[in-house]
Amino acid sequence: MSPEPSPPAVASRATDVIHNIGYRSYDGPRLGRAYARRSLFLQSLRGAYGLGRSAKSKVLPMILFAVMCLPAAIMVAVAVTTGLDELPVDYTAYASFLLPVISIFIAAVAPQTVSLDLRFKIVPLYFSRPIERADYVSAKFTALSSALFVFTAVPVVILYAGALLAKLDFVDQTKGFAQGLLAAAAFSLLYAAIGLAVAALTPRRGFGVAAIIAVFTIPYTLVSALQAIAEEQGSIDATGWLGLASPGTLMDGLQGKFLGGTTEFPGGRQLTGGEGVVYLLVIAAAIAGSYLLLLRRYRKAGL
Repeated sequence: MSPEPSPPAVASRATDVIHNIGYRSYDGPRLGRAYARRSLFLQSLRGAYGLGRSAKSKVLPMILFAVMCLPAAIMVAVAVTTGLDELPVDYTAYASFLLPVISIFIAAVAPQTVSLDLRFKIVPLYFSRPIERADYVSAKFTALSSALFVFTAVPVVILYAGALLAKLDFVDQTKGFAQGLLAAAAFSLLYAAIGLAVAALTPRRGFGVAAIIAVFTIPYTLVSALQAIAEEQGSIDATGWLGLASPGTLMDGLQGKFLGGTTEFPGGRQLTGGEGVVYLLVIAAAIAGSYLLLLRRYRKAGL
């Protein structure tokens, strides 16, 4: 007869161990919404220039930033070496002078700021913490506005430094420099608000890039063409009202009317008092409307 199989070995109760893998409560300081909002702002601002990310992410923003500053450096060199009486470009008009570069920068940065959070469904993770949707929107808007202000204000600083090196009139240059910073601030608020509103409409980064470039370039080109046609037909007064249809011409008219610059309108036409007030109202409405669209977009984004 074959031997009966031996019973399976039973582990000794002395070796049984119960592991406590439960979560422990957090006893440290709770920094609250203000800290979370500030952290999100700093992370988004650094990310706009690729800081804290891979080297590949830094290439395009840094190249665009160099392209933005290079004309200012060349103008400074020319002013210093040739002894010019004034700078070739007004402080307030510099951003309009390099509008295509700024449009590409926003098209690259705005989708990176918001679209990836939507695409990879990270937004609910933000809202699982003590941070509200208004905090998220304000942090992202402030970060992109700040990044764009650095992008447009640094060349103005370079121009001002060059003007002082060329020994141009200190009072006039300081006044122009202050006006240039105000123009850069207004430009940053308007373009950041519109860029974020467009980028937040889709989680697809490529679609966001194309849409932003279209929003900033197509209306500007169309309005410029219509203004030229209006001038040829003797309707010079219509050029100011046509400028309301494009963010670029809006800022051009604003800096020409209120900040002492010269516009790119046909014949360098300046706005009248009534037109200037309308431009201010339209710019304020565009910023506020874009911000409200962002708030509405993120009401359901975390669901």
